[in-house]
Amino acid sequence: MRAIILAAGRGSRMNASTHDKPKCLVKINGKALIEYQLKAFRKAGISEIGIVTGYKSECLKYLNLSQFHNKQWDETNMVMSLACANEWLMNSDCIISYSDIFYESSAITLLKSSTASLALTFDPNWLGLWRKRFENPLLDAETFKLKSNMILSEIGKKPKNLSEIHGQYMGLLKIRPVSWKQIKKLILLIDENDLKKMDMTTLLQFLIQKKKMKIKAIKYERCWGEVDTEKDLMLYQQYFTDFQFE
Repeated sequence: MRAIILAAGRGSRMNASTHDKPKCLVKINGKALIEYQLKAFRKAGISEIGIVTGYKSECLKYLNLSQFHNKQWDETNMVMSLACANEWLMNSDCIISYSDIFYESSAITLLKSSTASLALTFDPNWLGLWRKRFENPLLDAETFKLKSNMILSEIGKKPKNLSEIHGQYMGLLKIRPVSWKQIKKLILLIDENDLKKMDMTTLLQFLIQKKKMKIKAIKYERCWGEVDTEKDLMLYQQYFTDFQFE
C-alpha cells in the first residue's frame, strides 16, 4: 500500500498565504497541512509516500518524498495531476489524498481495510462544519448520494436541497491497479481540453455515469477539515481544540 498526495496547485483563493509556497505548507497551529497528512499515513502503517508537485515544487524537497512533477500544473486540474503518478497507480494499491485537508489516521485505516477496488471516505455529519465555514452551506456543498449498499450513485453536482447530500467527500480515496487501468481507458473518451480541467468529483461522476465500476463509500465520523480560504484557516485556528484532533 502506497500513498500519493496531490499538491500541484497553488490554491489561489488563499491569496497571500500561498504567495511564496504551495498550499500544503500553510500552517494550522504552527504545523503545515502536509505534516498532518504524513503523520496520519505513517501512524496507519503507510511509509511509502509520493507527492505530485507543481507550483513552488522546490519548497517540498525537504520532505524527502518520492516526487511526481506536473509540468502543466497551472493549466490542469486534479485528474491530470493524478495521472503523473501513473507508475505507482499501475502497480500498487494507492491511497490518494488532497493536500489541503487534514484528518486522523483512522480515515486511512478505513480505506486500507476496504476490499473495494475503488473506495472513498465521506463525512455524514458534514453540515455542522459547513455551517461554521459558510453562511449558506448549500452554496459550497456538492451532491453526494448513496445506494442502500453504500455504493455512490451521484457526486459533485449542485444540490437543490439537503436531501441530496448524504455526506461530503473528504478528498481521500483508494484506487487499486485494476480500477486505475479501467479509468485510463475511460478517460481516453474525454476531450483533451475537458480532461485538463477535470477535477476529482467530476471524474468520479463520469465513472458512475459510464457504469463501468462501483465506488464504495466509507463513513468517517472523526476530525477532519479542508482549507479552501484564509477564512478556513482562521476557523481551524480558533476551533481546533473543538475538533479534538489527535
